[in-house]
Amino acid sequence: MRAIQYGRFGGYEELHLVDVPPPEPEDGQAVVRMSVAGVSPLDDTVRSGKLAAGMYKPLPIIPGGGGVGTVVEAGAGPVAEGTRVLVGGWGYGVRRDGTWRELVPADPAHLIPLPDGVDDVEAAALATGAGFSTAYLALTELVELRPGQTVLAPGIGGSVGLGGVEVAKVLGASLAISTASTTHKADLGRAAGYEVIDLSRESLRDGVARLTGGKGVDVVLDGVGGPITGEALASLAKDGSLISIGYSGGMSTTIDVTDLIWRTAHVHGFMFSLFTPDTVAAANATLLDLLAAGKVRPQVARSFPLAGAAEAQRHLIEDRPFGRVLLELGL
Repeated sequence: MRAIQYGRFGGYEELHLVDVPPPEPEDGQAVVRMSVAGVSPLDDTVRSGKLAAGMYKPLPIIPGGGGVGTVVEAGAGPVAEGTRVLVGGWGYGVRRDGTWRELVPADPAHLIPLPDGVDDVEAAALATGAGFSTAYLALTELVELRPGQTVLAPGIGGSVGLGGVEVAKVLGASLAISTASTTHKADLGRAAGYEVIDLSRESLRDGVARLTGGKGVDVVLDGVGGPITGEALASLAKDGSLISIGYSGGMSTTIDVTDLIWRTAHVHGFMFSLFTPDTVAAANATLLDLLAAGKVRPQVARSFPLAGAAEAQRHLIEDRPFGRVLLELGL
């Protein structure tokens, strides 16, 4: 079967289209024929060798943290053959070979059936980068967002930025704000119906103050990091919470400690390991139901064939598109 694989760490050119034997499922495992797989920043982090030793499986590695396909062998689980499913999380592409291949063996517990009316591309876009599930768990489990509160999720083109504003609105936020680094991307976000601060024209702090009447936001979902973190902390309302999720903008920041003290701010770090597998699965199932009802809208920037995986990864990391990048395995 076809797969993307790398045998050493390095640049995009290490991603090779190879022919590997079909998987031999372990006792009870299901097998999923993939139709669409997601491309996320974590795939790039692992391939480039930036992940700490011991956090990934021995080389070679098949990337891909998730995607959508059809069950072709049911294994010991309750999901029947022919069922379209979402598969992801659980270390795919990191601690175990991932979804950038035609057939994926999976524990039946890792599979979530797709509701009727949700197509494969929509579901894969919802799951890619885990922005929607991250936002949902952060806002319901870590801070228990209340209707009428306000949320800032910087980076409208990224998974947490887009997922954050979408989920915040569903949960009853009175205002959900994101940011863009360029006017072009800010215009794309606004055209799609989002409240976006154009950071090329005003600072994050000034933009939040303008939009909130000087009050600040109740919650920040920070999937960007770098200088944004310090600015976002300074944009909190009193008793507000900042949840640190990602670092696409850098791993270091500078803060004013008085923003912590005078705002009585709460700062959380986010990892999926904070939650039980059942909690994560329930969140994903809820999000798929919201997608089926048209209440959340994942954006797709571009799809590539499996053979174009290296260019897909480069496009995501260097071009920073507005929306998700996908691999369509049928192409």
